[in-house]
Amino acid sequence: MNRSPVRFFLLVFALSIPFWLIQPRDWPISASVGAPLLAASILVYREEGGGGGVRRLSSRVFDQRRIRKKIWYVPIILLMPLLYLLTYLVMRLIGLPLPDEPYFPLLLIPLLLVLFFILGIGEEVGWTGYVTDPMQERWSALTTSIILGLVTAIWHFVPLIQMGRTPIWIAWWSLSAVSIRLLTVWLYNNTGRSLFAAIVIHAMNNLSVALYPNYGSHWDPAVAGVITAIAAVIVTFLWGSRTLARYRYG
Repeated sequence: MNRSPVRFFLLVFALSIPFWLIQPRDWPISASVGAPLLAASILVYREEGGGGGVRRLSSRVFDQRRIRKKIWYVPIILLMPLLYLLTYLVMRLIGLPLPDEPYFPLLLIPLLLVLFFILGIGEEVGWTGYVTDPMQERWSALTTSIILGLVTAIWHFVPLIQMGRTPIWIAWWSLSAVSIRLLTVWLYNNTGRSLFAAIVIHAMNNLSVALYPNYGSHWDPAVAGVITAIAAVIVTFLWGSRTLARYRYG
């Protein structure tokens, strides 16, 4: 692939600037969420000389047929909820603040899932569908995950600061973001490089935070960051840093 990750990253940040300037400070969802999708579409249009490439890239949003081994739907759907359930249990165990009367918006799950899937398309068509494969041609899956995770974390800094997050909060959240990117690349590589799989795990991550007690108000990025990092280390050990797709005991 003749794609430049650096060009893509620069275009994503450039397209995001106008949204960051007009975004309300108390809006919990970044208005720039579609910038990776837009950047990928622009670059594919230029690289392939027309709209055919854009249509092919867009068609991968529902490429679930690539997932030949259906067992992979288990981590795609359940991994993030289980990691955040463990986060909740650890927070209770060590006595971190939690609501006295926790509320879980279970009735909103279908609506939230659709919303977060759409938002996931806005990001993962770029991060996964466009730039992950060219990066893996240059570097290992582990290196790709770390670089891409750091870039996506930095890209979220502006909306997080606008939301009033502290530097420490953002640092722990960034650890979680990098770890989740590695888990996303792991699932992507083991599902026939399915963009649909990456979008679903992105949506399930956001849904799991939203379902955390009282709409995620007590979600602790330090605990979540450590737990997701441990999961990422285990995955790297078992599936190998080179491709994240060769199971050590398979």
